[in-house]
Amino acid sequence: MRIVPVPYDHPDAVKLDELVQLEYVERYGESDASPMDPAHFEPPHGVYLLAYDEDEVPVATGGWRAKSATPEGLRDGDAEMKRMFVVREARGRGLARAMIAALEDSARAAGRLRMVLETGGEQPEAIALYQSSGYAPTDRFGLYRNEADAQYFAKDLQE
Repeated sequence: MRIVPVPYDHPDAVKLDELVQLEYVERYGESDASPMDPAHFEPPHGVYLLAYDEDEVPVATGGWRAKSATPEGLRDGDAEMKRMFVVREARGRGLARAMIAALEDSARAAGRLRMVLETGGEQPEAIALYQSSGYAPTDRFGLYRNEADAQYFAKDLQE
């Protein structure tokens, strides 16, 4: 497997984003309406990564975008993780952990101090992954902050 940075609107990124949106529809009955702009993921203010298997098939994706302090609890120096996803056929191989590590390393190298993320209660395997990767509950922020089922996590990148 190799993990490489790509533009958010790269054809393989678009393909995996379509798959993750289908999964959201299956789990929640609708796609994710979070505003996403390719410019959010351009270095040094963000990055978007794709993982390719040995056959050069895209199998995992993830990105982060820089955030500043907000009244909802985001802090200057935060990086928001977005679109963490592994295709069904490739799950259980450690790709999600490898992607999280690559995202954290990239954000740390860009001077980000903390990684934050939101996920939903219908994704218990994602919640377990984040918790086992050192993420702890944090203040609610963003589009879904008033949704009872939304879960929010953060991890200090300077430890």
